Amino acid sequence: MPDPTDSRHRVDSATDSRESAIREVESDIEELGDPEAGPALPATTLAAHAAMPAGQPLAADRLERVPVSREILRLSWPVMLSQALISVAGLVDRAMIGRLGGEAGSAVPLAAVGYAAQFFFLIQSALFAVGLACVALMARAIGAGDPARAREALASSLQVAIAVTLAFTALMLAAPAPLLGMLGAQPEVIEVGLVYLRLLVGSSILLAITLTLDSALRANRDTRTPMVIAIAITAVKLVANWLLIFGELGFPSLGLAGAGWATLISQLVGLLIFLVIIARRPADSPVSIRWSRLFRPNPMSREVIRIAAPGIAERVVLNLGLLSYFWVLSRYYGTLAVATYTVGVPLLSFSWIPGNGYAQACATLVGQRLGAREPKLAMATARRATSLALLTAVPLGALFALFRIPLAELFTADQQVVGALGPFMLALALGQPFLQLHFTLGGAHRGAGDTWTPLLAASVGNWLFRVPLACLFAIVLKTDVIWVWYALVIDHASRSLLLWLSFRRGRWMQRL
Repeated sequence: MPDPTDSRHRVDSATDSRESAIREVESDIEELGDPEAGPALPATTLAAHAAMPAGQPLAADRLERVPVSREILRLSWPVMLSQALISVAGLVDRAMIGRLGGEAGSAVPLAAVGYAAQFFFLIQSALFAVGLACVALMARAIGAGDPARAREALASSLQVAIAVTLAFTALMLAAPAPLLGMLGAQPEVIEVGLVYLRLLVGSSILLAITLTLDSALRANRDTRTPMVIAIAITAVKLVANWLLIFGELGFPSLGLAGAGWATLISQLVGLLIFLVIIARRPADSPVSIRWSRLFRPNPMSREVIRIAAPGIAERVVLNLGLLSYFWVLSRYYGTLAVATYTVGVPLLSFSWIPGNGYAQACATLVGQRLGAREPKLAMATARRATSLALLTAVPLGALFALFRIPLAELFTADQQVVGALGPFMLALALGQPFLQLHFTLGGAHRGAGDTWTPLLAASVGNWLFRVPLACLFAIVLKTDVIWVWYALVIDHASRSLLLWLSFRRGRWMQRL
């Protein structure tokens, strides 16, 4: 006769596993970062996803023997290196677009890129959430020795990713011009950016499949293959940019549309490589696909949606704040302000790479030390990570502030954009300490399983400070755009204050 205790134990274990999966995905989604880190270009999105190193468990007997700073640096430098590579690729792309001329200079094409990227970021956020749900479900099936269930999880994740992408794509392509107009894009920007937006959003269906297959390989402990493919995609994107934007080697000179075609081509190349690799896997492999599975109902799709939905909702809330801020820039300060933001954020992103790296290392180590029932060590680790972030990033911010004009001239020849970039870069450079604080303290909270406090801080920063202050300065007081830039600083300062107060109270360590 079955033991009811064993039955309850199995049910409890299954429940714990599902809840653990949800916490893991919520944490990973939160670690995707703030949209302020610069809207990722589609060709480099895959690289960002593949470059995320899996946290290596630290043996309990090493928790106290390994110096805290050394362990933080050991875990954070791969993240910094991969993000630096991604930032360089994104900046090269914008530098090429920034060389486009015309009567309005480079401000128009750069602004068009900024608008289109905001819409794409919504799709990207949804795909990351689905991909992370895929990792959670497949990894647990593989760990349980059930490759058939892993294959079902992969098929259901592909179904959800494709369905979500088609829904977003249909909404955005049904009326792209009115959508751009809603954000305040000028007629000349809409005219230049429509083709680019269509190609950018259209390429997202290819990205949906590649990111899901990338997630499947990562769940099967294969991170090298996705990284090699990501490098290939980025290389194809940049070469195609050079050929199609400027019309080199006999190719047509397509301008901004050439950048859109380059994105589409690079994503197609990535998808073909993935399909060849997946097709060569044995039929009993966890990442093997029977394509007929995609065209029939899959009960695991509901599980994928259940895990991914909160992350999608979180990113939509944050992106709405960013789109509202964009609307203020467009409506009251015009194309030049949007172009300034589009170039300035990726340029300054180098200075907050350390904060992102330390945040992820902090999340890993804090989680392990709390798991080992060492809350004092967890607190000490978070404090040390915050100190390292400040010591590393503040000098970088000062460097960008001092050399903001020469740096801006590297990415555009338009002197209007260069002149506007100066005050913007100075404002965000002054905000560096707050950026590093909320990045790292957010990592500490996530490592303890507290993903709600960072979300609350981001919501307060966006919706109580950034957007209302931007509206106040632009609509009521009619100030210069510099005050709208300083609304960003106040946003990040409020986030860091809320996270610091929560950190000092210590309740974040008791969330799990």
